[in-house]
Amino acid sequence: MSPVHRLTIEAAGFDTPLRVHESPDSAGDPGPLEVIVELEATGVCYRDLIDRAGRIPFLSPPVVPGHEGVGRVVACGAGVRDWAVGDRVATMHRDACGRCDACLRGDSSLCESAAHVFGLIADGTYATTLRAPQSALYAADPSMPAAGAAVLHCTFGTAWRSMVTVGGLRAGEKVLITGANGGVGVAAVQIAARLGAQVVATVRHERHVPLLEGLGAHVVAVCPDGKLHHHDETTGCDLALDCVGAPVFKSVLRCLRVGGRVAVVGNVTEDRVPLNLGFLIVMGLRVLGAGGATRADMAAVLAEHERSPWIVPVHATRPLAEADAAQAALRAGGVQGRIVLVP
Repeated sequence: MSPVHRLTIEAAGFDTPLRVHESPDSAGDPGPLEVIVELEATGVCYRDLIDRAGRIPFLSPPVVPGHEGVGRVVACGAGVRDWAVGDRVATMHRDACGRCDACLRGDSSLCESAAHVFGLIADGTYATTLRAPQSALYAADPSMPAAGAAVLHCTFGTAWRSMVTVGGLRAGEKVLITGANGGVGVAAVQIAARLGAQVVATVRHERHVPLLEGLGAHVVAVCPDGKLHHHDETTGCDLALDCVGAPVFKSVLRCLRVGGRVAVVGNVTEDRVPLNLGFLIVMGLRVLGAGGATRADMAAVLAEHERSPWIVPVHATRPLAEADAAQAALRAGGVQGRIVLVP
């Protein structure tokens, strides 16, 4: 069997590089309800930077980062019923107990008992193999290229759950998407356009305009100062998907019509956002958090992909050992789509 390679976060912050570990033996035997997955690719997500910076207090170094992976099951532990050796699977953000109220109503990503969070508490996908609870995986498209299949959950799945499952997107609505050049943004533009929305995308640099127009955006507003509401074409929106967070959030609220709603997925800075509660009340606005995509969300995303394939922009593909450089590129900004690491 091929050697196992893993990269680990040894301490919070970016001063200590990710450490490469090589083991000549296999990944070991899976425990009860666990599987071992031989990974084909893993995405580099902005949440990886948040995790590594220590902005989430549950970081448990040393830990393998990453939560966007795809591969083949190579071993199954006792009691595994969802998967068999040879199945192609991809990661969700965490596991689910299957018994709590959230799981029973179909919101497994809001499970009250889940504790296996890839890249934060449990070893993630910056590796050649992954040990995972069976509930933390979903069935991947058997023919999708590895780069796209690895990141589909955290890009298209996140956008679908936030805008459609939780946000209630309807045909004919005007939808604002901030930070639209990123992984979730390019997915959201395609989903909203396909479902019949009028899509307004915002970016900081004009170089992203051709990409987003090609993916279905009706308007691409270049807003380097973050004051989105100063542009006439961004106002009067029914629904917003905020992929940025604090730097633009108050401006996003001012882009909404009376009774509008915003689904928040971006959290690029640590800044807290002061809110004018009176404005929310008088305007009747709704602020939504959706959690990660469930297997049902991913089934809907894959059904649409089968009907007409999604375009999953890959900014760059790098060897696994170049994860530090990939994260540095993401921190620098301006990435279109996702950077993907391959073993």
